[in-house]
Amino acid sequence: VKKALCVLVQHNLVSYQVHKRGVVEYEAQCSRVLRMLRYPRYIYTTKTLYSDTGELIVEELLLNGKLTMSAVVKKVADRLTETMEDGKTMDYAEVSNTFVRLADTHFVQRCPSVPTTENSDPGPPPPAPTLVMNEKDMYLVPKLSLIPIPDDGIYWQANLDRFHQHFRDQAIVSAVANRMDQTSSEIVRTMLRMSEITTSSSAPFTQPLSSNEIFRSLPVGYNISKQVLDQYLTLLADDPLEFVGKSGDSGGGMYVINLHKALASLATATLESVVQERFGSRCARIFRLVLQKKHLEQKQVEDFAMIPAKEAKDMLYKMLSENFISLQEIPKTPDHAPSRTFYLYTVNILSAARMLLHRCYKSIANLIERRQFETKENKRLLEKSQRVEAIIASMQATGAEEAQLQEIEEMITAPERQQLETLKRNVNKLDASEIQVDETIFLLESYIECTMKRL
Repeated sequence: VKKALCVLVQHNLVSYQVHKRGVVEYEAQCSRVLRMLRYPRYIYTTKTLYSDTGELIVEELLLNGKLTMSAVVKKVADRLTETMEDGKTMDYAEVSNTFVRLADTHFVQRCPSVPTTENSDPGPPPPAPTLVMNEKDMYLVPKLSLIPIPDDGIYWQANLDRFHQHFRDQAIVSAVANRMDQTSSEIVRTMLRMSEITTSSSAPFTQPLSSNEIFRSLPVGYNISKQVLDQYLTLLADDPLEFVGKSGDSGGGMYVINLHKALASLATATLESVVQERFGSRCARIFRLVLQKKHLEQKQVEDFAMIPAKEAKDMLYKMLSENFISLQEIPKTPDHAPSRTFYLYTVNILSAARMLLHRCYKSIANLIERRQFETKENKRLLEKSQRVEAIIASMQATGAEEAQLQEIEEMITAPERQQLETLKRNVNKLDASEIQVDETIFLLESYIECTMKRL
């Protein structure tokens, strides 16, 4: 039990608290456990931003929970050396520099100190120092320190909140590109990139940025004039979705990204998409209508949507039963008599988002169970395939002839090979579906979290 608890604490899946009498209480961090579904996405994102070295650094931190920098650098350098040509080795300094870049951009962070008693206030976690490499000893030291220090006791972990901030920014940029054009999305991307370190992940707005600052920060080679940029910013600020807002006129105009409104728009678009997929385009029309008008009686829905009364009634009741829309009663008299009560249809986006989030997690559970079932059903064949691959690899290493390798490969018959291909295709589909559902989960969770903070 002690070993299991140590592993769970190491991976931040369990937290503990020491009380005054010496009693230690443990608590499961359920939200952190669910983040394990997103590990492949964190790793792939780092690969995109920081190449293979960054990918392996984050992978090691996620696999081990917490590690010192020197341990990470050694593990990653050794893994990269294995993939290199004979005689070549990976330079520790190169891996260390990538680690420093990840720390500077907050994708990895120092582990906070742990409180020791019930009433002690550990305060905020120590800020990550401005980092430089001591290339002689390969230790990460604060920039102001002149004495190289070993990094024993200084542990680092992947900063999942920073990854989530990156995912949110990517979703906003994609939404702007789909609604307007590539230039608009590039301007929004630039604004988000300028604010990513200075703006908290839970802030409702980014830091105000002047038009001049944005112009200077646009990617090199992006040929638009200052006048065109100002026109685009005005267009973005006037858009009904209000992703971009104007907060002042100094410096050619001050602009912010309205993060909360952007997340609300993305969550609403997700709900509309689900309604269309489940119930058809006519239901989606009614859903958008109720969303736009806020409150509507059944007769008004029929008239505005231009759908026959019977069909409109069926569609409303179907969405009502699935909790996509809700019914609000406004009585004329205190006795709540049905004949003297207004029944208004409305969309509670927060409630609908919670319901959809619950269903998404059910879908993920079903996908995982199905993948486990597929693997279990073909367990014997998978083990045989692995044995054959291991034999071929060892024979290739000893310089076996092609005929011998061919003979070993034929141990797996044509029907078995076809069965393996089908299994691989099915598992890949399940994995891709899991990633797609998790993208929806991320949007809904981000919207619910930011809305709850505002209430």
